[in-house]
Amino acid sequence: MSEGENKTPDFLALYQRYQALKPGPQAELKRVMNPGDLIEVPAFYRVLQDNKAHKGMQRLLYCLPLVKHQENGDSLGRALAKADINEKRLFMVIRSQEPNDLIQLRRLLKQADKPTVDWVQMANDLWWWDHPNQHSKRKILEDFFFYQNNKTKASA
Repeated sequence: MSEGENKTPDFLALYQRYQALKPGPQAELKRVMNPGDLIEVPAFYRVLQDNKAHKGMQRLLYCLPLVKHQENGDSLGRALAKADINEKRLFMVIRSQEPNDLIQLRRLLKQADKPTVDWVQMANDLWWWDHPNQHSKRKILEDFFFYQNNKTKASA
């Protein structure tokens, strides 16, 4: 990541700016096929405002239209587990390289039908998604299985 990408943006402000968009621009962001296509969508820049349009922002705004925010809500892994996402599909995300990993993740978010997550926590994971010293993908996987294992123990 370049020097400008090391400082995390205000994730909640991004979410609020997205929510403030009219339905048409929100739909533009939702229809994008892959993260790189966002640079051709005017709504992308409306949400960014003074932030740069680098890969971290593209990851954030690629997934943002498919989640609902709840402060102190579920982690992404937990939300996917609650939505009964197949673990094999989650492993496809984990094993894939960018941009296919994000495309697969977005498909899971669609399948989960706009899960309610703590957007700030999820955005932080997406921000550091490809950073070698961060383990965002592993954290999602661990949260997924931790929830499943605890659910199994509780029902036993």
